[in-house]
Amino acid sequence: MRTLFLTSMLSLTSLAVFAQENGEKTKGIKETETTNIEEIVIYNQRLQLPSTLKNRNITIIDQQVIKQLPVSSVNELLSYSAGVDIRQRGPFGTQADLSIDGGSFEQNILLLNGQKISDPQTGHNSLNIPIPLEAIERIEIVRGPSARLYGVNSLTGVVNIVTKNPKKDGVFAHLYGGTNFKKDKENDHGEVYNGRGIQVGGTLVGKKSNHMLFGSHDSSNGYRYNTAFHNNKAFYQGNFIPNENNSIMVLGGYARSSFGANGFYAAPGDKESKEVVSTTMFNISSRHYLNDRFTLLPSVAYRYNFDDYRYFRHNLDRARSRHYSHAITSNLRGEYLTDFAKLSFGGEMRYEEINSTNIGDHSKVNYGLYAEMQKEFFNRLNVNVGAYINYNTQYGWEFFPGIDASYIVNDHWKVLFNAGTASRLPSFTDLYLDQRPGNIGNPALEPERAYQIEIGGKYQKNRFTAEAFAFYRDIDDFIDWIRVDTSNPYQPYNAMKNKTKGVNTKVNYQLGSNASLWNLGLSYTYLDPKIENSDPTKLSKYAIESLRNQLVATVNYSHKNFNATLANRYSERISYKSYWVTDVRLNYTLDKYNMYIDAQNIFDTTFIEAGAVPMPGRWFSVGVRYNGL
Repeated sequence: MRTLFLTSMLSLTSLAVFAQENGEKTKGIKETETTNIEEIVIYNQRLQLPSTLKNRNITIIDQQVIKQLPVSSVNELLSYSAGVDIRQRGPFGTQADLSIDGGSFEQNILLLNGQKISDPQTGHNSLNIPIPLEAIERIEIVRGPSARLYGVNSLTGVVNIVTKNPKKDGVFAHLYGGTNFKKDKENDHGEVYNGRGIQVGGTLVGKKSNHMLFGSHDSSNGYRYNTAFHNNKAFYQGNFIPNENNSIMVLGGYARSSFGANGFYAAPGDKESKEVVSTTMFNISSRHYLNDRFTLLPSVAYRYNFDDYRYFRHNLDRARSRHYSHAITSNLRGEYLTDFAKLSFGGEMRYEEINSTNIGDHSKVNYGLYAEMQKEFFNRLNVNVGAYINYNTQYGWEFFPGIDASYIVNDHWKVLFNAGTASRLPSFTDLYLDQRPGNIGNPALEPERAYQIEIGGKYQKNRFTAEAFAFYRDIDDFIDWIRVDTSNPYQPYNAMKNKTKGVNTKVNYQLGSNASLWNLGLSYTYLDPKIENSDPTKLSKYAIESLRNQLVATVNYSHKNFNATLANRYSERISYKSYWVTDVRLNYTLDKYNMYIDAQNIFDTTFIEAGAVPMPGRWFSVGVRYNGL
């Protein structure tokens, strides 16, 4: 099996060619279609379509939004998207779980420029990535089961990070610091809690290549006892364009996070715990225009993760867990334009391996074949139909059909419908973890399987946009960690069905002139999950932690060089009390310099997102950027 794995990797590497699609003209590359409505092209793993014809419920976070919100990491940024549940244990981008529309943190996949970069050990580590905000063009959130598009594990949705395609030489620098003005009463030094960071980067653009390089260091003594952290990241991306029909994209990065893990997994006994997580990734992806009709796109993505959990940070000989995981995904796809329709087809292979002190040594291989057709009728109706066939060395064959459709009613209204299927394979942690007396895996687990039906509409007129979607999702063999009582370990089982009804809406309105502009945004998500076949005598770890109500409201005001954003987030979980969090950012730009003040959680709300970890109260930050990119 390893011979096949290496052969596939080498064969795909030898094909290496890539053209990054950012909805802009790239010198030497054919121009991508754009639209008058959104002026952005959705980067799709399988079938690339203009955004007006895109038939899925998709949220896009673009550069303008990234600059306005009071955030410094991808984790924090995603928390402002309704329906996306970011449950942080380590704040300020240290550690977070990602879930979509009531799913678990294992039921979605993370992509970088359309390539899978999720962590195979556990979804807890997937967002430990080296991608700085300054390198991001946009983030796309695709909701609903998406196996037809992205293969297994895309059970509730997909998050795709799309990086920039630099156009000029330049340098970037960012320096910031923050505090809550409170003292650490459990530390003999009595220091005031604070944090600081520095980020630097640059771009170099030539006739047939362009390059980005970023590095950063962030650290803090925490916001309560044993929550200090140190984060280091480095990221490189290069685009190479030998001619107008072929190009290559290579990127690599490294991220290391070291943080106090007080209360992360086993409160109150883990008060002195610490965790170190490091991630190395390398991707090479490509695009060949073989002729006017046929395009070939091979890619290889690799992720290595090291997770060192120290239950007693001052005694490394006791209760220490170390996990080393590797994941490589090779993908070869083609796109062919016929007189009748546009076809997309191809295959992929993903190899995963783990060596662990309390999970053991295991590996698995997954293969997939897919085909899809996109056809437009009467210049109004657009249909995507296709299927994905999956073979896993442990679970055998699975088949995932799906269909998306949209109909343009008039210049303002568009109606969308999709029906999709997907599965989620148990992770290495689900299957083999032996962390007695707290948690123990279950090698007899079967994959979760789901189907979802969704219908909705979009409206746009002048400066007003609105959209609303309703969905129903049914998950069979739902995996949850349960235990009989506190004297027994948690163990995962397939004993339940998870049926979820949901509604998500979004409106946006702009008023004023370009010199003095107001932008008002409001998004709301309602989820109604029902767990069937559950045993009320047993304790559940994840089934009752999803959101029920979530609202995000933003007010942004821009006047010449000044910009102010007020962001409010409301969350109500099934098992936790509801809470409001209000954040503010004030920005002033002078030539290439940008100065800002952030006030996060300004009303000092006490709330918990995951486990027994109270999130930070009121926190103030100031920063200055030099942006010559």
